[in-house]
Amino acid sequence: MRIEVLYVTNCPHLPTAVKQLKAILSAEGVADEIQEVEVKDGRSAEQFKFRGSPTIRINGRDIDLATQASELFALACRIYPGAKETSVPCAKMMRRAIREALEEEKI
Repeated sequence: MRIEVLYVTNCPHLPTAVKQLKAILSAEGVADEIQEVEVKDGRSAEQFKFRGSPTIRINGRDIDLATQASELFALACRIYPGAKETSVPCAKMMRRAIREALEEEKI
């Protein structure tokens, strides 16, 4: 499984997002490493289809299904939907993306 966390320099939400992601990966029995990818400029944001920091992708897909079709890319903080908007995706979103990837690997 390819697990990526894309971020901008000094993102205050990166440590929390990575910590939560590691806990969920462990709970799901996934030992794959997380690749942290720094997005340094607007050109890189376009190249990586970066939707804000932090962005988490599992096997190349953004874990937030609602943004997968978006073509808005920028060096910015990211806001995730939920009961209250936050800059760290909820555990449910992470868990769903990981479980879907695990199911696809079985096929």
